[in-house]
Amino acid sequence: MTSKLTYLFDPLCGWCYGASPALQQLAQHHTIHLELAPTGLFSGAGGRVMDAGFAAYAWSNDTRIQKLTGQRFTEAYRAQVLGKSGVRFDSAAVTLALTAVSLTEPQRELSALKLLQEARYVQGQDTSELSTVTDILHEHGLAPAAERLLAGESQLKVANNTRLQQAQQLMQTLGVRGVPALVLIQGGKMRLLRSELLFGKIDTLLAAITA
Repeated sequence: MTSKLTYLFDPLCGWCYGASPALQQLAQHHTIHLELAPTGLFSGAGGRVMDAGFAAYAWSNDTRIQKLTGQRFTEAYRAQVLGKSGVRFDSAAVTLALTAVSLTEPQRELSALKLLQEARYVQGQDTSELSTVTDILHEHGLAPAAERLLAGESQLKVANNTRLQQAQQLMQTLGVRGVPALVLIQGGKMRLLRSELLFGKIDTLLAAITA
């Protein structure tokens, strides 16, 4: 029996980046259908201006994530992203990019999320910037998505808003307070899995899905 998993996340969430290895492994299981559901947690009104205080808080949190998960947060990211005081910390552009990928090459959305996260946290590129995000998509053979993003299509914006609203409604329904979060939909029933399962052994996570 196929299990449907809805992954609630924000692409600028460090813990969501920390969960990336588990997501990549889940996607390889033929009995699991994984659906990405961006929540817009740090998008628009949820974004903010980068300042020294927030940068220090973020770096402290990121070092904890690195120790727990092994995911890399480099000095390039610390200097070129967190160190740019006065710029926006906003996931709107990268969230819209993922929606564009979901509309053009849906089978590549998870890999697109991974490469956009690594562009930020490893290579030190500011993915709050639309131009940066479109360049990354072009560089990785996702030109159709990049072109839709650059065109500012109303259809793309509507699709993106719909995704965000659906994810936010799901969070409200299940009482989800933060991301990352995994929702298991099986036999017509929804069940929220414990988020810490995303940072442990994959066998433990798989056992929780089939329990």
